[in-house]
Amino acid sequence: MKDLYDSQREMRKLRKAAMQRGVIAILDVGTSKIACLVLRFDGAATEPQAEGIGSMAGQSSFRVIGAATTRSRGVRFGEVEAMGETERAIRTAVQAAQKMAQVRVDHVIACLSGARPRSYGLDGAVDIEDSMVSDGDIGRVLAACDVPDYGPDREVLHAHPVNFALDHRSGMSDPRGQIGQRLTTDLHMMTVDATALQNLYFCIKRCDLELAGIASSSYASALSTLVEDEQELGAACIDMGGGSTGISVFMKKHMIYADTVRMGGDHVTGDISMGLQVPLSTAERIKTFYGGVVATGMDDREKIEIGGDTGDWEHDRRTVSRAELIGIMRPRVEEILEEARMRLDAAGFEYLPSQKIVLTGGASQIPGLDGLAAKILGQQVRLGRPLRVKGLPQAATGPAFSSGVGLTLFAAHPQDEWWDFDVPVETYPARSLKRAVKWFKDNW
Repeated sequence: MKDLYDSQREMRKLRKAAMQRGVIAILDVGTSKIACLVLRFDGAATEPQAEGIGSMAGQSSFRVIGAATTRSRGVRFGEVEAMGETERAIRTAVQAAQKMAQVRVDHVIACLSGARPRSYGLDGAVDIEDSMVSDGDIGRVLAACDVPDYGPDREVLHAHPVNFALDHRSGMSDPRGQIGQRLTTDLHMMTVDATALQNLYFCIKRCDLELAGIASSSYASALSTLVEDEQELGAACIDMGGGSTGISVFMKKHMIYADTVRMGGDHVTGDISMGLQVPLSTAERIKTFYGGVVATGMDDREKIEIGGDTGDWEHDRRTVSRAELIGIMRPRVEEILEEARMRLDAAGFEYLPSQKIVLTGGASQIPGLDGLAAKILGQQVRLGRPLRVKGLPQAATGPAFSSGVGLTLFAAHPQDEWWDFDVPVETYPARSLKRAVKWFKDNW
């Protein structure tokens, strides 16, 4: 625990130093694509924010000066599987983005989508030493949280204080400077597979880059696609990527739950490839141009030429109706949405005051998906695109770039995390397992 705590603090320092130098890169390592954005910060980025301005409003402090994507290689289920291939793909994306930005980048902030995330809801309480809440008191109350024994093969990726209560006043986001006797906190902690994290770290190191921060893709996607009200009142973001589908739940502007379904758009492509007996590249093209999940009467008559170059004239001249294609795609899309529904039910999503669900990610662009999702997930479903940030090229404004754009917001305005405070490390307890989000019922 201490090692990771220190490495996270080191990364925070690197991020600050890179921002003061003015340039940092964002790296979204996905299963189907690797995206790199180069950000330039003006001096305001490192200044404290004006009072009352949330992180979403403070976008003026940076602009995107370089962007590039390349086809991902060596990544499966959002995790690095073939180090050499992934390294080459990352180098390609970073070099192209540097070329566009005409600047060299040494520090990157990365996000990863797989790694089997697990959420825990922790709470802690301490007495205030000096009647006024200080940074030290925040550190002590975070250290007082019952940390579960999550196992040696997992590491903490995020640890956000979600809520503070001072005496009888609850719902505080920052109690520092206030008078009171007893301080309590609710903390959301997310752990991931240590090996997935280390593989990504070493892969980035091999590209001669320094890692200045790491975040979960589902967290980053929610930052860029949920509007302020949704983040405040309660909403879920379902990020449908190529190899995995990330789920995150936000409440009071904090992430309070995260999970991953190990299925995505690539699995739909695989089904088309097997169903129609065509190569994956052809299946991807057919899915992109003709795909859908809701069949109409017209679709029986609309014929799609499959094409092919096997040399067998009969085989290469085949056609398939759009209704048949939808028949292949729909069951897999339903399965992904059903899995997401199960995860949200397990998290107690129905206890939130608002149950909005935002679908984003490259695979969310399948026509008719929002209608199907409303049937499976509940009525309040919308499709989400990332926020506009300064300088972002038009090609990078689609749902496939939600996590990349969210990561720029995370880089510019990171939320307070455990390692931002001087937590007395020797007081880390490792007691009973407290599973996620029991505060849904207790607190909201």
